[in-house]
Amino acid sequence: MLQAMNTGHDGSLSTGHANSTQDMLSRLETMVLQGAEGLPLEAVRQQIASAVDIIIHLSRLRDKSRKTMEITEVVGYEDGKIRLNPLYVFREDENSTLHKVSGRLERTKNPLAREFKLRASGYTGDL
Repeated sequence: MLQAMNTGHDGSLSTGHANSTQDMLSRLETMVLQGAEGLPLEAVRQQIASAVDIIIHLSRLRDKSRKTMEITEVVGYEDGKIRLNPLYVFREDENSTLHKVSGRLERTKNPLAREFKLRASGYTGDL
């Protein structure tokens, strides 16, 4: 999957199972390392940072509902780590109970770091 995403053709979509966006990156690293013995972790992380633009984290909550919990931009690789930029996060509100989750996905104050990709694809709206 990661090799296919790094072929220079934009537009891949994939799913994975993890408890957070950061956990998904760790799982992806592990899967790549299991399939490619001898590949340095730094090379794997650089390849992931290059291939993945956005991570959308969905979760099943205590009331069994599924909600989008976070939309995070992958902004690159620096100092041995993949840098993430959370754009939206789910916040529960005062109407939440133990049996019903209430809340909404809220925009963070973080600007989109790699807006050039949207602009290059023809998007002209506000970011």
